[in-house]
Amino acid sequence: MENKQPIHVWAEDDRPREKLMLKGRAALSDAELIAILIGHGTRRYSAVDVGRNLLASAGNDLQRLGRMSISEMCKIEGIGKAKAVSIAAAIELGMRKKAAGLTEVRISNSQTAYQRLLPVFEDLVYEQFWILTLSNSNHVIAAHRVGEGGLTGTVADPRRIFKQVLDDRAAGFIAAHNHPSGNLKPSDADIRLTKRLRESAAIMDVSMLDHLIIAHTGYFSFADEGLLGAD
Repeated sequence: MENKQPIHVWAEDDRPREKLMLKGRAALSDAELIAILIGHGTRRYSAVDVGRNLLASAGNDLQRLGRMSISEMCKIEGIGKAKAVSIAAAIELGMRKKAAGLTEVRISNSQTAYQRLLPVFEDLVYEQFWILTLSNSNHVIAAHRVGEGGLTGTVADPRRIFKQVLDDRAAGFIAAHNHPSGNLKPSDADIRLTKRLRESAAIMDVSMLDHLIIAHTGYFSFADEGLLGAD
C-alpha cells in the first residue's frame, strides 16, 4: 500500500525510494542512489550514510568508485558482499548502456573513435580489447569486447576478432585496448598484434582503420602515427 505520509516522517532508509518515486531519479544524490541499491544501513549509519562513506572512500569520484573491487567496497561498514555485488552490477549496467550508445555513429577520425570508446574503458583497472565493426560508410555496426587480461596485458585472439567482423558483415573495423597504467606507448606485443591484424584483414579484404591505445591520459592512434601500415 502506498505510504501517504510526507518523506520527513519515513524511516531514513525508505526516504530515497520515496524521493525517487515522487521527484524522479535525477533528483537523488549519488549517496541516495547507492542507498537504494544497498537497501538498509546499520545501527550506526543509515543507508544514505553508508552511501556517503563509500563515496568518501573513493574520493567522491564516481570513476574511482567504478574501479573499486568487491573486497574494497566491503571494507566500508554496512556493505557486505551481497551489497557490494549489487553496486558492481549497477556499475556494469551503466557501462553497458554507454557501450550500447556506440552504434549508429559515423567514425571520421581517431578522435571520434576515441570519444565513442572512452566510456567503455574509463572505469577499468585491467586491460580489455574491443573492436568497433564498421559499415562501408564507416558507421558503427556494433561494439564487441573480444579479449581481456590483467593489469599489464590482454589477450586478443585474431580468430575471435574476425569472426565478429564476418558475423556483422562489416566492411572494416577499429581495434582498441586500454593501458590502465596511463602509459600510451605501444608495447612490442601491441605492435606485433597490430601487424597480424592488418595482414589478416588484407587477406580477407576487410579494412582495419586504426588501433587505439586508451588511457586516462589520452589515447595513441597507430593510424595517426603512421604505424598502421608499418612493418
